[in-house]
Amino acid sequence: MGRVGAIGIAAALAVLLAQPASAADRQIRPFLGVTFAGDTTIVDLESATGSPHATFGVNAAVLWDIVGVDVDLGRTGGFFESGDKHLVLSSSVTTLTGNLVLAAPRRLTEYSLRLYFVAGGGMMRVAKVDYFDVFDIDDVVPAFDVGAGAIGFVTNKVGVSWEIRRFESLGGSNQLAGLTIGGARERLTFWRASMALVVRY
Repeated sequence: MGRVGAIGIAAALAVLLAQPASAADRQIRPFLGVTFAGDTTIVDLESATGSPHATFGVNAAVLWDIVGVDVDLGRTGGFFESGDKHLVLSSSVTTLTGNLVLAAPRRLTEYSLRLYFVAGGGMMRVAKVDYFDVFDIDDVVPAFDVGAGAIGFVTNKVGVSWEIRRFESLGGSNQLAGLTIGGARERLTFWRASMALVVRY
């Protein structure tokens, strides 16, 4: 995963688990969304990286008055598949990141949308099996993400959030030598737009 990614995830998890329930706004957010505007140096047989793909995952967050942390897990199936060429048999991209959150003060946004920004690091797993069994990939590399969102509550315990994040791999080992364009180090970037059910606990 890399030292940077491991530190980011471990720090966010430690804060999530250590804080008493009364100290902050603790949230679980299962989400659905779409990835788009992807770009990569990895051989993309179906030119599918830049196309929209359905994604899902879950986010756990602890928010104080302004600062918070979250841990975000997302998975996108068919990331390297266009649906009509059948050159790639299966593919997926999975991200796991720990993030710092900066949010609008809760006391000012309790009855309106609460805006927030996130940035952090973690890991990205890229998996792909192609028809020719030549450009297969199953690699885990460090990654970072940045984004912004808004949360609105319909009751004291349940709400909805809308969010957009950008994910980018930080490269890794040379395990993908021969599987990238021009022999470049593997790189993958994409945006994710999502909507989540927010549950306070």
